[in-house]
Amino acid sequence: MTLVSRFFLILTFLCVYTVSGFSKPGKPGQKLVDPNATEETVALHKNLKKLAKKHTLFGHQHATEYGHGWAGDANRSDVKSVTGSHPAVIGVDFSGLSGRPAEAIEKTKEALRQNIADTYNRGGVTTVAWHFSNPVSKGGFYWVDSVSAPAVSMIIPGGSHHETYKQILRTVGEFANSVRGSDGKLVPMIFRPYHEFDGGWFWWGKPHCTREEFIQLWQFTVSYLRDSLGVHNFLYAFSPDCLFKTEAEYLERYPGDAWVDLVGMDNYTDFGRNGRYNVEAGIQKLKIVSDYARKAGKLAAFTETGLESIPDTTWWTSTLLRAMRAEKMRLCYVLVWRNDTRSPTHYYAPFPGQASAPDFMKFYQDPYTLFENDLPRLYR
Repeated sequence: MTLVSRFFLILTFLCVYTVSGFSKPGKPGQKLVDPNATEETVALHKNLKKLAKKHTLFGHQHATEYGHGWAGDANRSDVKSVTGSHPAVIGVDFSGLSGRPAEAIEKTKEALRQNIADTYNRGGVTTVAWHFSNPVSKGGFYWVDSVSAPAVSMIIPGGSHHETYKQILRTVGEFANSVRGSDGKLVPMIFRPYHEFDGGWFWWGKPHCTREEFIQLWQFTVSYLRDSLGVHNFLYAFSPDCLFKTEAEYLERYPGDAWVDLVGMDNYTDFGRNGRYNVEAGIQKLKIVSDYARKAGKLAAFTETGLESIPDTTWWTSTLLRAMRAEKMRLCYVLVWRNDTRSPTHYYAPFPGQASAPDFMKFYQDPYTLFENDLPRLYR
């Protein structure tokens, strides 16, 4: 090799090295909330970000735990019964890890652990909601006038129930550190605490705590799990409801880029709830989320949506897919809510024979959507 050839080879290497961003470790988007995140968690983040350029993963809450008219069947989901594939993203909930007898909590842990590990072993993604009961009063996770206490101010550092909250987090942390796949690795999870905080229906909602209290709660939760409890397999997701129209309103209770890996939105209102559609407004709100994610180097997702009972037989393609593909957005996943076991009307994904199933097959077959069978190896 000539000296000139060597020069150009070195020059090319340096250009690739610089463009790839490795020479600038402080570049926005290169850092996770947890600098000690496991290799599999880092890989999941990286691969979701890459896939979002051309695809969106489809998710369903509690998809493999139960469905329309069944519960507890192995390797089953209503989505799989219709399409042949599980959803790419499976939603679970940590609601059962506190506020119950110890025996019930242990039973919940066992079932959750198996479910999350199974999803990982198949190559899918787990996202975790947290509808946990008020740790200070009765009323459950909903705000109930005259019963519920404004608990946020009481569980943050200095509050009367701060130690109670730390114990709850210890249960969460111990569980997170116990979930391993068949390869022996800790399973990554997208942890989405305190969702829909801009509304008043949950005890952590906007009317029940100040902006500063909510941000302190978020930052303490993340730091305690990460730094004190050694949880390194979480990506942290921020998801208000759809009660915003501008980026400033969206970010009103945002804890800061150092504390969030994924930004999202829950929105049923604009997508047909109670027969009312304002899809264009929904698209603009998703665009705010997606645009901020790209600017801040975050993942973006449509963290909850759906149309109960799916009476609109073309909702999947004419409403949801149209919104996902609009405005060149980069959404790594969209998740619809659960299918209740007993209720004849409370379901958000089709099952065999449901009226929207044919359109859901078109949604499934569209190259833009990814289901579990479509996924590359996300954890490498």
